[in-house]
Amino acid sequence: MKKLAILFSLIFSTLIFAQTAKEIIDQNLEKSGGLTNWKLLNSIMLQGKVSLGINDIYPIKIYQQRPNLTKTVITIHKKDTAIEGFDGEKGYAMNYATNKLQVYDNYKAESFDNDFIDYESKGFTAELQGQEKIGENLCYKVELTKNVNKTLYYFDVKTYMLLKEIKKDETLSYSDYRKVGSLLMPFRIESSSPKKDGDYVMLITKIETNKEFPPNTFKMK
Repeated sequence: MKKLAILFSLIFSTLIFAQTAKEIIDQNLEKSGGLTNWKLLNSIMLQGKVSLGINDIYPIKIYQQRPNLTKTVITIHKKDTAIEGFDGEKGYAMNYATNKLQVYDNYKAESFDNDFIDYESKGFTAELQGQEKIGENLCYKVELTKNVNKTLYYFDVKTYMLLKEIKKDETLSYSDYRKVGSLLMPFRIESSSPKKDGDYVMLITKIETNKEFPPNTFKMK
């Protein structure tokens, strides 16, 4: 019986590692709502609270719209304050030395879609690097590479949900996945960095999708 148990264990292990990085990414997209539904997503508004320290907790709203429009607003002393955004032409962010928004010529706007969607046509290559535990969860470890940029992604082996993302200067953790329409999205996002100057925990309370925003939503104000 012990030999049979070992044999089945070896077979099961082989089947797990027989999956390719592409199959794991495809499973993530499928189980989180399906590729078609992700491509039908044209705008999103996230609302919640962000913790920047023990006592620094602020209401936050994040607006995003295809192809790469974005704006992050936090509420300080009951006043909404934009801290970062891209309006389609220029990127801006809060300069905390002057406490004013500043335009950045080299601001790089991120794509509305995550990197997994049509990743090959975007120039990424994907490689499965085995399995690793994130807390109590066993995960597939997948590396996406584009030119010299590498990002590690950790997908739960049971649910295929993304639990962790490691970039060059930032580590993001995702949890508390909930249904938003046809899609599964994380309602808790934690960010940490080697310098610890940009660490935060965001607890999302509401997500609205395909909402039509006023024309000036993303403008620098």
